[in-house]
Amino acid sequence: MHGGSARCVPGPFPIGKEFSIVFLEESFFRRHWILSILGVILVIVLSAPGIALWYLGRGPFPDYSLDLLAPKPGDATPAGVLEVGVSKRDISPNFAAKDAWTDVNDNGKYDEGVDSYEDRNGNGKFDGIWIAGFDTNRPAKGIHDAPWVRALALRNNGVTLALVTIDSIGIFHNEFIRIRKMIDPALGITHAAFSSTHCHELPDTMGNWSFWRRIQYKGKDIDVPIWGYDRQYMDFICQMAKEAIEEAVKNLKPADMYCTQVQAGPEGFVRDTRKPVVFDPNMYLFRFTEQGTDRTIATFVNWGNHPEALGGDNPIITSDFPHFLREGMENGLPAPNGVQGFGGMCLYFQGMIGGLMTQLGVEVPDRDGQRAYKDSSFEKAAALGQNAAIVACNALRGPNVWKNENPRLAVTAKTFLAPMSGMFKWAVRLGALHEGYFGSGRARSEIDVIRIGGVLILTIPGEIYSEIVQGGVEALPGRDFPIDPIEVPRLRLEMEKNARMAFVLGLANDEIGYIIPKSQWDAVPPYVYDNSDQYGEENSGGPDIAPTIHQEALQLLQRMNAVFAATK
Repeated sequence: MHGGSARCVPGPFPIGKEFSIVFLEESFFRRHWILSILGVILVIVLSAPGIALWYLGRGPFPDYSLDLLAPKPGDATPAGVLEVGVSKRDISPNFAAKDAWTDVNDNGKYDEGVDSYEDRNGNGKFDGIWIAGFDTNRPAKGIHDAPWVRALALRNNGVTLALVTIDSIGIFHNEFIRIRKMIDPALGITHAAFSSTHCHELPDTMGNWSFWRRIQYKGKDIDVPIWGYDRQYMDFICQMAKEAIEEAVKNLKPADMYCTQVQAGPEGFVRDTRKPVVFDPNMYLFRFTEQGTDRTIATFVNWGNHPEALGGDNPIITSDFPHFLREGMENGLPAPNGVQGFGGMCLYFQGMIGGLMTQLGVEVPDRDGQRAYKDSSFEKAAALGQNAAIVACNALRGPNVWKNENPRLAVTAKTFLAPMSGMFKWAVRLGALHEGYFGSGRARSEIDVIRIGGVLILTIPGEIYSEIVQGGVEALPGRDFPIDPIEVPRLRLEMEKNARMAFVLGLANDEIGYIIPKSQWDAVPPYVYDNSDQYGEENSGGPDIAPTIHQEALQLLQRMNAVFAATK
């Protein structure tokens, strides 16, 4: 009986009272069973968008969390001989796997109905290699120089670190988690830190520039979504990074480490395109040699400058000025005004570039002293890279070089949740960008602090404005948030407490865009500077990113300094 309340209702069956009761009960349950199934189906249908949204937003590694400190507090293992190894992998895209195309109107864009292509996979649409940076719809036509993954491995006092630089516009945090999980655990790597060069002339590794194609409609250019992001290329980069890291560790050998820093420009090199004008003018340089010899294992260059000397109309794959800088450091440059190279492998790591630090609009002199280049071109990229190489080579042979005599290794690294807002929040929520949504619009990211004896390195997961590190955050009338500067004290005060050299690796372990001091957020009129808006906010995760990163970085720096003081 259903709840003991079923009643006998006369029916058309002359078989007796008991049958009528049983029949009614079965009919009731059958009807309710069908309704229940329909209800479940309806719930699933109505819930499907929410389930899909939840799945897309959670990302591939929702449970990943990092809170690392090595060596452990109290471990006073003395520094022995530093071991160093390097390796690299070519990450050139495979043009044979993509459609060849003819730029009929020679405008560097793919125009539907105007340009032609060879449909190699027969899917009826153009599949190009989409170049990242600047505008969308920039398919590559060829390659000038190979992009690279370059890995530097360091081992001392029971700690093994890998520092990896990747020629790319930027790579999201989940990809670096994936690489870490791929590395052979038998190698005993304590931590691997990554940085993107932020070159604007390489295949899209973020998806921002692969979603659109320009078509002509009624005589007008219209960008339409095509969802052409090449996941296979990103998988290829991850595999190459894994291999480079593992090989660098296997190549470890006793080494000496020499350090210096030198000012590069700004005139003829770089400019800050957003007020207030604050930047770090220095290049930070290492040279690692085989112990007791002058044979170079590697040179290391950290400098803050957007690699975009080719501009937004270039259709050729290139690593921009870092290519020419690395070539100059390794192989030298002939006369006039040449320089002897060091051999070994040069690794270029990006610095602080928010604001933004660029050579666009800068007149870059050729090293021959006869020419200068202001417009975007390969000649400008070559001149900038070669001039930077000359400055770096001369500095590493100059009087201010010091030997890192006690190169004890230490690292602290921590994941944190960055509060995203606006379109960035929804892009993360939908899984379209930076997979991994953690309640109230927060995206998981990471900050590291690395010590190599007298050197301290702070990794920042995006393009930080220099005033947060160098000082000079402003709060002028008319700003969007009537607050005093939040990102104080300046991070360099804590960075240099126990370090002879300290610098920032930008776009490290993530790319969450511009990191703008909240009191300088200026997206709504009236505008603070010259009554005009400035570039930046449209490529930022929001005004609360900078205060969060400043606080997280400050805490990690204080943790590192406390451990250093306890084991000194």
